[in-house]
Order: sequence, then structure tokens, then C-alpha cells
Amino acid sequence: MACSRTQADTMRADLGPLPGLSEKKMFGGLCFLLHGNMIGGVGGQGALYRPGKDREAEALALPGVGPMIMGGRRMGGFVRLDDDRFDDTATRTRLTELALAHVAALPPKE
Repeated sequence: MACSRTQADTMRADLGPLPGLSEKKMFGGLCFLLHGNMIGGVGGQGALYRPGKDREAEALALPGVGPMIMGGRRMGGFVRLDDDRFDDTATRTRLTELALAHVAALPPKE
């Protein structure tokens, strides 16, 4: 499952030019990190965002957002945005805000 170049470019634009932002190929897709902490990413099954456990319910209430399941297990603090809702700018923007707020509060990784 390769990630969509268009979705990667869109997520890159949504995040903007943040100091400490990096990209890494992971999970069969492309992940975006802030000071080494994962914000989210894109892959063959939609986009991944990390709103954190405290804001996960808020993220799950958005249209097209569901729990992140990997290897048959739910990943707490992470959500998935369905491919068919990826073009919903308002949802993507809110997920980006939630993920950035969560990750900005984490200590940087070396």
C-alpha cells in the first residue's frame, strides 16, 4: 500500500512550515513528525492523525473519522480519516489542529 502523493502534499500544506517538522516513511506510508513525535501521516487506507487520548473522542465525532486499527488492535490517541472524506478541508483542518496541539505538548525526541 503506497501513500497518495496528492494526499501527502495536502497534509504537508496543512501543516505548513513548522520548525522541527520532518517526514519519515513508516507503516507503508509517509508520516509527519514534530521534533520526532508523530503528528500523523498518509497511507493506503486513509490519513492518520494523533489528537491524543484526551481529545480522541472529539476527533472521532468528526465526519469520516474512525478509530485507528493496526494489526487488529486499536491505537489509543490516534484516529483515521477515511479516503473519501480526505477532501473535507474543515475536518482535515480540525484534525491537524488537534494533532499539533497534542504533539506540541510532548517533549522532543532526540
